[in-house]
Amino acid sequence: MNNVQLVGRFTKDPEVRYSDGGTTVARFSVAVDRRFRKEGQQDADFISCVAFGKTAEFIEKWFHKGERIGLTGHIQTGSYTNQEGQKIYTTDVIADNVEFVESKGASEGNQGGSRPEPSSAGDGFMHVPDDVGDEGLPFN
Repeated sequence: MNNVQLVGRFTKDPEVRYSDGGTTVARFSVAVDRRFRKEGQQDADFISCVAFGKTAEFIEKWFHKGERIGLTGHIQTGSYTNQEGQKIYTTDVIADNVEFVESKGASEGNQGGSRPEPSSAGDGFMHVPDDVGDEGLPFN
């Protein structure tokens, strides 16, 4: 079974290109914190990722450097010969599904922006008054 789940931060804005057939391709890398850190070693792994089609378009529209992403996908290996004639081996995570891991306000906070968070009862839920009927809610 070839399954990958990652949660990390974009190391830079995704690079988006379009194939000759019109398919959107997004290449990006994600910094994933290591679970156990040893003194003198790096704290994160930098994972190369690729997304195609609608997933790539979603990434292009909503994700930028420093923002957190959760993704599921699979590992794909390959190789090519560079201009010097050397064979280069590649390993990428192909992102099949992606999702937001933090709110827009939280990610902007990491970028130095400030945006007030909605008030809550401290338990992660917003207070909805008892007298609001079903017609006042955006769902049933």
